Amino acid sequence: MCRFLQLLAFALSSLLLPLASAQELRPVTVASGLQNPWGLAFLPDGRMLVTERPGRLRIIGTDGKLSAPVPGLPKVDTGGQGGLLDVVLDPRFSENRLIYFSYSEPGIDADGDRANSTAVSRAQLDGNRLVDVQVIFRQMPKVSSRAHFGSRLVFSRDGKLFITLGDRFSRRDDAQTLDTHHGKVVRINPDGTVPTDNPFAGRIGALPEIWTYGHRNLQGAALHPITGELWTHEHGPQGGDELNIEIGGKNYGWPVITYGREYVIGLKIGDGTTRADVPAPLKVWIPSIAPSGMAFLTGERYPGWKGNLFVGALRGQLLVRLELDGNNVVKETRLLQDLGERIRDVREGPDGWLYLLTDSGNGKVIRLER
Repeated sequence: MCRFLQLLAFALSSLLLPLASAQELRPVTVASGLQNPWGLAFLPDGRMLVTERPGRLRIIGTDGKLSAPVPGLPKVDTGGQGGLLDVVLDPRFSENRLIYFSYSEPGIDADGDRANSTAVSRAQLDGNRLVDVQVIFRQMPKVSSRAHFGSRLVFSRDGKLFITLGDRFSRRDDAQTLDTHHGKVVRINPDGTVPTDNPFAGRIGALPEIWTYGHRNLQGAALHPITGELWTHEHGPQGGDELNIEIGGKNYGWPVITYGREYVIGLKIGDGTTRADVPAPLKVWIPSIAPSGMAFLTGERYPGWKGNLFVGALRGQLLVRLELDGNNVVKETRLLQDLGERIRDVREGPDGWLYLLTDSGNGKVIRLER
């Protein structure tokens, strides 16, 4: 009888999935007038924090109105892919009012020339301004580049902060070394110190913040709601966007092991697509969709979709829904293809709806209703 009930439950769920997949989605504009918004975080009082890549932080009221730029940000090196990037709240925000944000920080390189790198600061949100701003992490070394900054911020269940970092484009071979932060995921304490259980802590010649390496440009990251594992995705060059689970100490291959091709006439990169010590991606996109932003759906707003993974796409101008069986991607559905928007970020709101950021000069916050 137990086996019969299991089969019956499976059959019923199979019947429900097509209905859920076919449900009509209604994009509702919550706010507009943002210039290339990048990251979104929900405040406990129903307002939102949104970053704009040109170097502004906005607060969106419950009525959808934008605040003036929040004062107190450090200097941001804007241009190209650089600017003000992700933003997250401290897990104890209601007690300490701390927020964390990533950005391209100006500086100089080893030759004394102008350069930049991804940095992360934390600050207290005091009303509509930032106070006590502290830099807690700097990607090193700084280089002269306008590309591949990463960068998503995710707190783990034990309160550690994961930061995804790009290879800076011109320094892609650094992704295979442990003496730079290029092409890495790093893991730090909220104050910027290094956890003693990091995989490379104490190893001579390795930067102790490194959690994983061999990455190209990671612009999506989220914790699995059941396992607590960090899932990420990253841009391939010409094909080869990847979805991965970040296992501490592992090498994810770039630029030696990749499904991507060179931009110039599609020449091969590296040694192939697989290697025994490189975790295989859960999903590869060929051609590239240029993924950005990612969220697991944990609520019941969308029948049949709980537990699905949602990924925004810039080049693809769509929202990807991935159905999962454990750690296996069993189906991909492409949504909002008629929206005509580059989707930069995807978040599940406290109300259970999915929220999207569109990357344009008149960027929007969109709530995806049905």
